[in-house]
Amino acid sequence: MSADALLEGPITMTRKGFGFFTVPLAVPPVGSPPMENKEDLLIPPEWTNHALSGDIVKVALAGVYRDPSGRMPARESGKVVEIVSRARETFVGSFVEEGGKTLLVSDYKKMHVPIEVRDTKGAEFGFKVLVRIKGWEEGSLHPWGVVEDIIGKVGVHETEMRALALGQGFSSEFPPGVVTDAGQLEKNGATILAEEAAIRVAKGGPRADFRKVSTCTIDPFDAKDFDDALSVRKLDDGMIEVGVHIADVSFFVKPGTSLDTEAIARATSVYLVDRTIPMLPEVLSNNLCSLKPDEDRLAVSAVFTLDQDANIKDTWFGETVIHSDKRFTYENAQEVLDAGTGVMHEELSLLLDLSKKIRVRRQAKGAIEFDTAEVKVELNAEGKPIAIRLKERKATNLLIEDFMLLANEAVAKHLSKLTKNGGPHFYSLYRIHDAPDTDRIENLANLLRIMGYHLKTSGAGNVTGAELNKLLESVKGKPEEYLVKTAALRSMSKAVYSTRNIGHFGLAFDFYTHFTSPIRRYPDLIIHRLVKAHAGGDPITTQEMQAFDKLALHSSEREVAAASAERDSIKMKQVEFLSDRIGEVFDAVISGVTERGLYVEEQTTHTDGMIRIKDVGDDYFEYDEKHYQLLGRRTRKSYRLGDPIKVKLMAARLAEKELDFVPVV
Repeated sequence: MSADALLEGPITMTRKGFGFFTVPLAVPPVGSPPMENKEDLLIPPEWTNHALSGDIVKVALAGVYRDPSGRMPARESGKVVEIVSRARETFVGSFVEEGGKTLLVSDYKKMHVPIEVRDTKGAEFGFKVLVRIKGWEEGSLHPWGVVEDIIGKVGVHETEMRALALGQGFSSEFPPGVVTDAGQLEKNGATILAEEAAIRVAKGGPRADFRKVSTCTIDPFDAKDFDDALSVRKLDDGMIEVGVHIADVSFFVKPGTSLDTEAIARATSVYLVDRTIPMLPEVLSNNLCSLKPDEDRLAVSAVFTLDQDANIKDTWFGETVIHSDKRFTYENAQEVLDAGTGVMHEELSLLLDLSKKIRVRRQAKGAIEFDTAEVKVELNAEGKPIAIRLKERKATNLLIEDFMLLANEAVAKHLSKLTKNGGPHFYSLYRIHDAPDTDRIENLANLLRIMGYHLKTSGAGNVTGAELNKLLESVKGKPEEYLVKTAALRSMSKAVYSTRNIGHFGLAFDFYTHFTSPIRRYPDLIIHRLVKAHAGGDPITTQEMQAFDKLALHSSEREVAAASAERDSIKMKQVEFLSDRIGEVFDAVISGVTERGLYVEEQTTHTDGMIRIKDVGDDYFEYDEKHYQLLGRRTRKSYRLGDPIKVKLMAARLAEKELDFVPVV
């Protein structure tokens, strides 16, 4: 790469105004080889060109940067020469007064500068507001903006939930054009659906008719959008046919429409503790597209012919019409299986048997099984948390997961094979997961050696999923299980969307995509269009495909934003739940160790909080990064990641979603 070449990609900003630009994430031209793997470029504050965290920027290489203070080591640097697009133009936060100016301090932790607010729209101090940036004048320390929405008083449930969503760029309200189009579908959608089912279902026709095949959905008890269903029947030759039927959102949402434009912008649905902010209007997500029981519905399906050992003998992909016979929750489907009788018992039992065999083969290939638990918060009518528990993963949860993974892998393989002859192998949209960073794996291996465990790696610091599974199995039920599982998870790369396939390390798949949730994820909708396009002999064009690069990056970023909002909504309610228990003592486990102190997870509500290093104990404690511990200089007392610890709750700050603890000796 020449020294004067410009790199394009996202920038990450720190609170101190430094930027970091990751070279491998830059988007090269379609068909070009990936750029060399380099350390992140440092962008000094004076060279950021008013960039904000997440912005897509063009960066020029600027040689080695040497910190005048000497506090930072010399490293390769870059200079932002152009801001291609802003990651966000709106920010949520509260007002502060400084130097006679009204400033917005954003709730978004990656926003490294306050915003000067020149028009408050009458909003008062103590209120959450949404501010849109309008400009950043040369020589000014702050961008400036105006209030666009007065969300409400700080600390009120409705205010805080709206603020979480708006702060990540998600709104419950749809633009007027989308509302109009949704209204038309409200009037005419059922008729359009019925006509499609009647006209296009014929012998040898474009849509296969699965309405007489036993079919069901299995979802959480509070689900309203049912985007996947399973059908199953035994064939005359002893084989078993399983259909994975996915809501045909692409039939209603056409490229270039207002519905499509808004779906692209949102990219995903968001699931907060008390509400869903859907990617699509409810007339689609909860009605016309949703695979509701006892109603004909359009689907795009992956149909598998399996033998008794769940080996795939044949696959078919195409458009279908289905009729779900039963809407199960995970709980009542499990009850049917446990009782050995009930509605669709035979079908559920057959699906469960096949899913177990599919899972065993996937695990044998090296798919990693972390088995992480999710927190469920129960609220009363006023939005106050009344109970917090861990969600139980039942056999029926695993059943659905197994068949969705099977379908996603099969569709990815299908599209890849179709496109190999007609063009480059990246003519699809993949869900990729890179192998862990070798440095992180070496750090993990070092930690394990200290604890008496051995993680088999190659000389280059690589590790297989099978070896990680052996490790996780060997620590099950042991005191160090939490530490090992946490450290292993932190060593993993993050899964993202890409047009360039590298496989999925965590699932041990050479090909993987997202096909099974088009109601709530835009990449799945793209895959449905690709399946239809290839089936109709009209594959996607190179020009269209080039746009997918940016779509993949955008979808990955929106996924992170949605996950952040969802985590914050849970954390806020956990903190609120514990705010009445100041002074109480809890059992906890050390979930993080930093130079600032200890992060602990309280074991009743599984809420994270912090013990600041000044409160750790009567000693000077030093951070030992290599051993994941704080070590007392005088007493040699150690606090290590994964250690059990008794803690007293000292403060619960709802606005910051933070808890402060001190150890109880």
